[in-house]
Amino acid sequence: MKLDWKNHPRPIIALSPMADMTDSAFCRVVKEVTALTDFPIVFREMVSAEAVVRGNNKTLDMTEIHPGERPLIQQIFGSDPATMAEAARIIAEQHQPEGFDVNMGCPVYKIVHNFNGAALMKEPELAARIVKSMKAVIDVPLSVKIRLGWSDPTECITFAKVLEDAGVDLITIHGRTKLQGYSGVADWEMIKRAKAAVSVPVLCNGDVHTANLMPKALEVSHCDGLLIARGALGNPWIFKDFLDLQAGRTPESVSLTERLRVVHRHLDLHLEQYGNRSVNTFRKHLSWYFKGMPGFKKYKEPMMKAQTPDELRSVLHAMLETPPFVV
Repeated sequence: MKLDWKNHPRPIIALSPMADMTDSAFCRVVKEVTALTDFPIVFREMVSAEAVVRGNNKTLDMTEIHPGERPLIQQIFGSDPATMAEAARIIAEQHQPEGFDVNMGCPVYKIVHNFNGAALMKEPELAARIVKSMKAVIDVPLSVKIRLGWSDPTECITFAKVLEDAGVDLITIHGRTKLQGYSGVADWEMIKRAKAAVSVPVLCNGDVHTANLMPKALEVSHCDGLLIARGALGNPWIFKDFLDLQAGRTPESVSLTERLRVVHRHLDLHLEQYGNRSVNTFRKHLSWYFKGMPGFKKYKEPMMKAQTPDELRSVLHAMLETPPFVV
C-alpha cells in the first residue's frame, strides 16, 4: 500500500508507537482483531538511529515487519541529521516500511538528556535539518510526533510551521508539554490551534482512552485523525469499536471468552517473536488486558509468577472455569 497522508481517507486512525509495547506481536494482534488489511495504520515502537547505523542486531530485529502489520510506519529517534538519514536508508532498504516517523515528543529523561525526543522542540533549526536529511534519502512519507512544547504549550504552533517548511508530510501532536509528562489533561483545544497554523495533515494524541472519546477528540481538535496510545493497551478492540460508532452501531462488549482468546493469541505471537523463555516480558500486557475486571485480583499473583507458557496458560484457562467471571 502506497501511503499518501494528504489524500488518505479521513479520519486517519492509527496505533501510536509506544516503547516496549507496540512491537510486532502486539501490532499483529491489533490488525487481526480489527480484521481489516489497511486499518488501523500502525506506528511501530521507536528505535535508536545510532543503534541501527552501528548494526546492533537487537535493534535491527525490532525493525523487521510481518506482512500482517502493513501498512506500517517505523518510528526512529536521534539528534544527528546524518545518522537519522542513514538509519532511515538502512531500514528502508531492508524492510520497506510504508513510512517513517521521528520522535520529537518523548519526555523521559533517558531520551531527552541526549537531546533526543522532546528536547528537539528546543532546537527547531536542528529539527528542520533532520527532516530535510531524511526526506532526501527516502521515497515514503515522513511524519513527526511532537508535544505542545517543552514548557510553553503554545510552542507547538511555531514548531509545527518549522516542520511543515522543512517538508514533513504529517504531524502528530500530543496534548501535553514535556514538563507535564503524562500528568494533567491533554489539551485538544491547543492542538486545534496548531492544526489551524499548518496545511499538512495533523493527528491528535493524548487521553483518547475509549472509542466513545474518539469522535469528541476529532470534533474538538479539528484534526485529520487520531493516534491512539494507551487506549489500545489491553484493548485492541478500540479500533473495531470506533468503526461500529462510525457506522451507527453500538459496540459490543468484549466477553471473557473473546478476551482470553486474544490474550492466548497475543501470547503465541509474543513467544514466536521472542522465544519460549519470554513469558516474563509478556506480563506487562496482562495487567492491561484485565484492568478493572472484577475478580482479577485472585488470579493476578499466579499469573505474574508464571515462568513458562504452560504455567501461564493454566492460569488463563482457570479464569474461564471459576467464578466470579462471567462468560
